[in-house]
Amino acid sequence: MKLAVVGGGSTYTPELIDGFARLRDTLPIGELVLIDPAADRLELIGALARRIFARQGHPGLITTTPDLDAGVEGADAVLIQLRVGGQAARLQDETWPLECGCVGQETTGAGGLAKALRTVPVVLDIAERVRRASPRAWIIDFTNPVGIVTRALLQAGHKAVGLCNVAIGFQRKFAALLDLAPGDIHLDHVGLNHLTWELGVRRGGPDGEDLLPRLLSAHGDTIAGDLHLPRAVLDRLGVVPSYYLRYFYAHDEVVRELESKPSRAAEVAAMEKELLALYGDPALDEKPALLAKRGGAFYSEAAVDLAAALLGDGGSAVQVVNTYNNGTLPFLPDDAVIEVQARVGGGSGPVPLAAPRLDPLYAGLVSHVTAYEDLALDAALRGGRDRVFKALLAHPLVGQSALAEGLTDRLLAHNKEHLAWA
Repeated sequence: MKLAVVGGGSTYTPELIDGFARLRDTLPIGELVLIDPAADRLELIGALARRIFARQGHPGLITTTPDLDAGVEGADAVLIQLRVGGQAARLQDETWPLECGCVGQETTGAGGLAKALRTVPVVLDIAERVRRASPRAWIIDFTNPVGIVTRALLQAGHKAVGLCNVAIGFQRKFAALLDLAPGDIHLDHVGLNHLTWELGVRRGGPDGEDLLPRLLSAHGDTIAGDLHLPRAVLDRLGVVPSYYLRYFYAHDEVVRELESKPSRAAEVAAMEKELLALYGDPALDEKPALLAKRGGAFYSEAAVDLAAALLGDGGSAVQVVNTYNNGTLPFLPDDAVIEVQARVGGGSGPVPLAAPRLDPLYAGLVSHVTAYEDLALDAALRGGRDRVFKALLAHPLVGQSALAEGLTDRLLAHNKEHLAWA
């Protein structure tokens, strides 16, 4: 089995490598190709990846190349994990929206739109080249904003699935709190990428006992602390929102916080510098503890499980993925991309499980953000200032014409080098 990772020079990659090495019985990789135009980082991380495989006794071959077409040729699956513009672009996404009193974040609000505009054309070009080199390959997208990018891929006819680590993070956290094995926890995880709620926490499977009331009663303070939301909000909702919902439920408070401390982009940039120094140590043959602070926790396990299900010999597994709605949430169009539990495998792509009914409190926000995502994708595919303005005006965190105008001006000014039409 051959897998390729586009963006293999990312500081995330050792997390992925560690998962491939530990879970080699689940996903028997014969060749793993790391692809990245940044030759210095690629060789550094490629060498560490080989040492991790060697330490854990994995027989697979790890190669590196800056040549995308050569790297993906003959691949069974291609994982895309890239950041157009690097941390410098992320720093801008987190900074200029604050000038308008809006959240500065790389996947939500105006910053998230900027990232979508930069990213969608690049990912679509990569996908077309994958299709030419390896028509049967699955594309697994971990590149944010995952929902919009996955929809772009699916609309273009690619064999693609979007993946996020929010659900598996909650699964592991809840399992630990309940003293259960992660595999014994099934989440009623419903919504859009970075806009989801855990409506149930079930023992054993979709029809199992719902442990969520017990979880909130016994551990509500811990969960609320992790989400940086008041315990009273969780008690009133009776569900667990994704931590990205804080940008909606406590927008003004978050803006004040962001204005008073260094950006996450600056923190990550400093962390990446330290990580790269660690990766250069020829004695290092495991992922360093610092990597846990970088983000992407449990990404490797989720990626292994998804790739194994997609490439398996006829079996299937249930996993949270981003895929077409196809009637799962009846208030959304079939071609909306949602993030829900789905059955994956059996020689085909994901098939969403029946999802619990979404209360109007959540369904309304999902519908609203889906409309924004429609407009955001149109702007990413066709360009134009008016399309950018309309997408921003439609976003629940913007919604005012003067605000949308100011954000549009700043978005275009900060992204000219990445937008051919700007």
